[in-house]
Amino acid sequence: MDLGFFIMPSHPPERPLYEGHEWDLQALRWADEFGYKEAWVGEHHTCPWEPNPAPDLLVAQSLRETKNIRLGTGGFLLPYHHPAELANRAATLDHLSQGRFNFGIAASGLPSDWAMFNVDGMAGEHRHMLKEALDMILRLWGDEEEYEHKGKYWTVRKPAPNVHDTLRPHLKPFQKPYPPISLSGLSAKSDTLRLCGERGFIPMSLNLNTGYIRGHWDSVVAGAESVGRIADRNLWRVSREICVAETEAAAWKLAVHGGLGRLWNEHLLPLFRDFNYLSFLKHDQSVPDSDVNVEYLARHNWLVGTPEMVAEKIESTYHELGGFGTLIMLGTDYIGQAEAWRESMGLIAREVMPKVKHLQI
Repeated sequence: MDLGFFIMPSHPPERPLYEGHEWDLQALRWADEFGYKEAWVGEHHTCPWEPNPAPDLLVAQSLRETKNIRLGTGGFLLPYHHPAELANRAATLDHLSQGRFNFGIAASGLPSDWAMFNVDGMAGEHRHMLKEALDMILRLWGDEEEYEHKGKYWTVRKPAPNVHDTLRPHLKPFQKPYPPISLSGLSAKSDTLRLCGERGFIPMSLNLNTGYIRGHWDSVVAGAESVGRIADRNLWRVSREICVAETEAAAWKLAVHGGLGRLWNEHLLPLFRDFNYLSFLKHDQSVPDSDVNVEYLARHNWLVGTPEMVAEKIESTYHELGGFGTLIMLGTDYIGQAEAWRESMGLIAREVMPKVKHLQI
């Protein structure tokens, strides 16, 4: 099993953007230092708790500050980018990475983002836009010499070179035929996870209850079987909030009374309630909504405790899901407890992961 890192990035609304960016950059340096295999940076436009509309800026800067870790967008929200513009930016970023870039994409799930960009998410327009944009991006990265691609939402042209061959589309990725592509999924019958199965992309399950995301793999398999593929569980990424300390009490305090606790109390739990998504967090659907609080999440969803305790929880999660290839630790703002968070990241890599290295597909 490999270890990865994901940042939305999330910061309290009062955090200056510059300070938040510097924290995220430091966390990515630590992930590289501790030997995390990969890290992902999210994109949002109208969420003060997740203030990062341009993940490629942080990825580009982090490439200069790290040596080994693969860095990816997690992901570019395709409905909000012209496919040709994003194809060129992502290809350039891949060259800057010299092969360490992962191209994570997403359809977007925030109604406030839909409103800003005039996307009818309630009717599923964002998912249709993702598929159209992705097809256009991959076609631009292909070998066709000249074409016009007219879609419902965009038109992309690959014009012929001018007479001197000095003006022509020329930007293609460093990795061939293109960087690894990832999509994340939320719903039990996620269209994006099905698309991962169809195309052989990396599926990523969000930080929901293990019992709920068990069905995510079924969507990947269904997509793969529809085109005669065999789904590879090694590609599956499963994300989790993780806090590790030398004692259970210290880990609990770091999680529940630290940055994770505040993020969920003030932002994510209210959001899940508003969207009627609390059932996605429950280990048992008979649990009343009123019982789903930070303490409940720390007991049932998060991986909190000593290295030995967290290793046992990872193994239990692994077997409950039937196996997966990479555990993704979710990062958040711990500027006020930086050393404790750094130690937690280090303990996961140094002491927890060796205890679960036998977990292989």
